[in-house]
Amino acid sequence: MFWIILALSGYFLAAISGVIDKILLSGPIPKPKVYAFYIGILGTIVGLILIPFGFQLPDIPTIFLALLSGGIWIPGAIGLFEGLRKYEASRIIPATGALVPCFVFTFNYLLSKFANEPLPGLSGIKLSAFFLLLLGTVVISYERKRKITKESLKIAIVSAFLFALSVVCVKYVFLSQPFVSGFIWTRFGGFLGVILLLFTKDVKEELLSKFRQKITQKPLFQRKKVALLFLFNQAIGGASGLLQTLAIYFSPQAYLPFVNALEGTKYVFLFLFTLILSFKLPKVLLEATERQVILQKLFAILLIIAGLFLLLK
Repeated sequence: MFWIILALSGYFLAAISGVIDKILLSGPIPKPKVYAFYIGILGTIVGLILIPFGFQLPDIPTIFLALLSGGIWIPGAIGLFEGLRKYEASRIIPATGALVPCFVFTFNYLLSKFANEPLPGLSGIKLSAFFLLLLGTVVISYERKRKITKESLKIAIVSAFLFALSVVCVKYVFLSQPFVSGFIWTRFGGFLGVILLLFTKDVKEELLSKFRQKITQKPLFQRKKVALLFLFNQAIGGASGLLQTLAIYFSPQAYLPFVNALEGTKYVFLFLFTLILSFKLPKVLLEATERQVILQKLFAILLIIAGLFLLLK
């Protein structure tokens, strides 16, 4: 199962990117919409670079699905970044990620019924693996001291819904398009989402006035450090997204929800990274390091490992 290796590699890089996202959103780039704007622009540039390597003109429905997949990813990312800015890095990301596979599973099933193309059934072992991966994701994100607020739940549901719809749309694009061409068209969809961000108050204010003013007030070495950290993070995030998209491309249609269910492995990496870094940056990462919390998350890690073992059987 080559797609599993691709997914695991992508989530490892995504965990690193998630920690850096939290650091940037806690200080240098505090506006989630502005952060998403820059990411969307860089994604569009990558799409343009890839045009000579396999760009094709698909039919109208495929173009629509590709643009929709890329476009709705932007507001999903904004919601995720907003959650990262307000909550613990190892809680808001798993809270969103736990819902994505469920939405993908539902969308995948409904669309197959609508297209009158039933998906092949999954064995009990595979369904058990799916359940364990989801349960591990929920356990690693649960915290007794913090109640789930309506705001945090809304962020998780909306972001997960949009990410899941984006995943299913891009999978259907890949059914009729080679990888490079489908990937480019989704980047074009992301560009449309970026264009819409130009009309939001946060982006206009940051780009036209406040952001420039803050930048000019900072010493040159600080500006370079922030820019280099941002670009480094986008390189990691870009590689992560590419690997995850390749996993979607190579995965069988029935196993599409598993690509997202494997995101639980990212939270294992994320927990380990933030646990180490929280000793140096406690005010930024806000990670709880009590013995009980660590044991809880270690138990969740065992659930995720068990789910991965069953998936590989």
